[in-house]
Amino acid sequence: MITFAIYDVFTDRPYAGNQLAVVFDGQDLTGAQMQAVAKEFGYSETVFVLPATVAEADYRARIFTPEEELPFAGHPTVGASIAVTRSGRVKARDGKVVQECAAGLMGLQLDGDTAKLTSTVLAVGEPLDVETAAATIGLDPAKVLGRPGRASAGLEHNFVRLADEDVPAASDHLGVLNRIYLFSFDPETHAVHARLFHEGMTEDPATGSAAVALGVHLVAEGLLTGDGVHTYEISQGTEIGRPSRLLGEVVVENGEVVAASVTGSAVQTAEGTLTVLP
Repeated sequence: MITFAIYDVFTDRPYAGNQLAVVFDGQDLTGAQMQAVAKEFGYSETVFVLPATVAEADYRARIFTPEEELPFAGHPTVGASIAVTRSGRVKARDGKVVQECAAGLMGLQLDGDTAKLTSTVLAVGEPLDVETAAATIGLDPAKVLGRPGRASAGLEHNFVRLADEDVPAASDHLGVLNRIYLFSFDPETHAVHARLFHEGMTEDPATGSAAVALGVHLVAEGLLTGDGVHTYEISQGTEIGRPSRLLGEVVVENGEVVAASVTGSAVQTAEGTLTVLP
C-alpha cells in the first residue's frame, strides 16, 4: 500500500506556504509512474521518500514537478524531513537527519515541526543580461538594482534585485529564462521580499532552494560582507494569497561561502492512499 501526506511548508499554519505531497513506500514505482503521480497531485513539487542507497543517509528523496524530476528542491526537502520523522519512518539522531538526493547529501536539523536545511553544494554562475532579466519580469531595465546573476545551492536560480515597491509590480514573461527569482533586500534589516516565476507552474509561494542560493548570491554581489554567519528573513507568497516565511543563513570563511541554510516549518493538512497506480 502506497500512502501519502499533504504538507504546507514554510508556514506555521495550514493553508499557507507551499503545498507538498509526500509519497511513502514507493520504491517499486518507476520514474515514469512517479512523474504521473506528481502530475496528478499538480503541486509545484511532489517528493517520494525511498530507502537510502548510501550509508551516510537516512533516506533518499526523488523530487518531481508536474513536468520533470529535479535534482534538489528546498520545500520538498524540508517537508520530507519533517514527514518522515513525524510518521516514525526515520528516527533523528541528535535532532539530525541526512537526505540523499540527486544533488548530493543534504543535512537537516529538526526541532519539532521546524527543520533547518544546510547545503554545501554551492556555486556562483555567470551574470545575467540586465535587459533579459527585466524583460522576463515585465519591468523596465532601469528598475533592476545592481547586477543580476546566477547561483546554486543544489539547484541553479536566476536572481534579479528590485526596490521593494517594484516586487509586486513584476509579472511573468518567461522565455529565454525558464525560472527567475526577483527580490528586494534591505541592507540594514536583511529583510527580503521575494517572488519566483517558474515555467510550467504558477508562481511559487515559497522556494527553499532559491532561499539557500540567495545567500550565495548576496555574498557574491557584496550585499553581505565579512566573515562569519549572516542571516536574512524572506517573505514570499503574499501576492498569491499563500504567505510564507523562510529564514536564510550563510557562513563565510576567508571571503567564501562555505555553507548555506534555510529554516522553515511545515504543517500536515491531509493524508491518504494511492488506490490506483499509473
